[in-house]
Amino acid sequence: MIIKASAALRNDYTSISNMAKETKEPIYITKNGEGDLVLMSIDAFEKREQMLKLREKVLQAEQERVSGAKTVSISQARKQLAERIDDI
Repeated sequence: MIIKASAALRNDYTSISNMAKETKEPIYITKNGEGDLVLMSIDAFEKREQMLKLREKVLQAEQERVSGAKTVSISQARKQLAERIDDI
């Protein structure tokens, strides 16, 4: 976990920005010794958003399965995908 004071962000934005891009990790910014903000690169943020959306879809599919929605086996899914590919 990377923690930096807000003064570091004010005084050396470029180095903090480079650190966020290089580490691809969030940087926690403190103000008066207390947590205040989290800073991350756009690439890391977009990757995180994609992961969260995917997790949401998986959770929704699992909830549908548990509630009795029709499912298919892996072999059936492969067959259906192969048929779709052949139609292209």
